[in-house]
Amino acid sequence: MTGIVYKSTGSWYTIKDENGRFWNARIKGVLKLDDITSTNPIAVGDKVVMDIENDESNTAIIKEIVSRHNYINRQSPRHKHQHHIVAANIDQSLLVATLKEPRTSQGFIDRFLVAAEMYHVPAIIVFNKSDLYKNKELDKYDLWKQMYEAIGYEVLLVSAEKKVGLEEIERVLKDKTTLISGHSGVGKSSLMNAIFPGMNRKTKDISGWSGKGQHTTTFAEMFDLSNGGQVIDTPGMREFGLVDITKQELSHYFPEMRDKLTNCQFNNCLHYNEPGCAIKQAVADGEIHEDRYISYLGILDSIEEKGY
Repeated sequence: MTGIVYKSTGSWYTIKDENGRFWNARIKGVLKLDDITSTNPIAVGDKVVMDIENDESNTAIIKEIVSRHNYINRQSPRHKHQHHIVAANIDQSLLVATLKEPRTSQGFIDRFLVAAEMYHVPAIIVFNKSDLYKNKELDKYDLWKQMYEAIGYEVLLVSAEKKVGLEEIERVLKDKTTLISGHSGVGKSSLMNAIFPGMNRKTKDISGWSGKGQHTTTFAEMFDLSNGGQVIDTPGMREFGLVDITKQELSHYFPEMRDKLTNCQFNNCLHYNEPGCAIKQAVADGEIHEDRYISYLGILDSIEEKGY
């Protein structure tokens, strides 16, 4: 019997089989012996093969993970040198960001976009809490919208609180399996509740002393949408750590840099201070946004190369 993982709590998994029935399942011991380096061997969105353990209590044993067509990875929050699979087998990712209470940094957005590019997952950026924005935030939004749309990302402005722009979210979610991400406090749960009132995701206010959001979603979980498709809601993240990437590879995951890389004088150019760099020239010519280049340098500096 096959099914899709809808929820993972670490040791037990909620599986929906092909007939729409839900099962509580655990891993067969041998799976743990496989060469799986992530902190979670099975992720929400995985398709699995299972055996029924007890039909009356809806329990099953997972004996195989069907090969994934994609997934998104991040640095494990608890183990710096291990990775954590955020979700598997997804059509797109939707990053919820805010420009106020709290403010999402461009560095966080760009790290997420790099991860999406690494795993070939189309990304959409949604700025929530537009009802709080004054001219300063709206000017920043216009600047970022122009910058990100110029390199191929869709950018939306919404307010879950005032229910503004939600029809656009419904449009992009329809008939797709979508990973919903964002750092703590951006209003992911409020946004999901506004679009799908029956979902009843827990919400929390911003932590007053720090201005940072508090975690409300503890485990990743998939939900079926009434108009077709699924969303995978994930715990809010304080930061997004990249894994399995080298300094040499980073520029390949900036779409605006990709087609210019072969024009650099050196084929191992890191676009930092090397002579004859086509990327630095493109920044000087205004073909690559200076803020994106600065963001690239920040991520480049943060990548720890493994010793050889």
